[in-house]
Amino acid sequence: MRFHHLAIEVKDLEISAAFYQKYFGLKEERHFHFNGEKIIFLKADGFRLELISTIEQSSNNPSSIHLCFEVESINEVINRFHENGIFAIEGPYTLENGWETLFYQGPDNEVIEFMQIGGKADK
Repeated sequence: MRFHHLAIEVKDLEISAAFYQKYFGLKEERHFHFNGEKIIFLKADGFRLELISTIEQSSNNPSSIHLCFEVESINEVINRFHENGIFAIEGPYTLENGWETLFYQGPDNEVIEFMQIGGKADK
């Protein structure tokens, strides 16, 4: 397992992307729509930042984050958590590029994403 990306929910995707590109030297890796969200991945030197723009955004909490870890097998993650009575809060999903992803909640309500990059998970 290795760290894959940090994600930030933003109010304006274009303004945020321009900010991180200008001040941090990140370059757009890809952008797409998924489950009613607009998403841009920015990347530099092995670091990825995912910017997410959603329709519903709380005015009290304008930003939220999640951590993502790249794994060899989504199914191994599912089995390890299921053995301990922990179930995904979202997913698994297959993205248009073939990545498999799912989300769990950590002990302090943080969101932890696991992503399998190479090939599709065995179902």
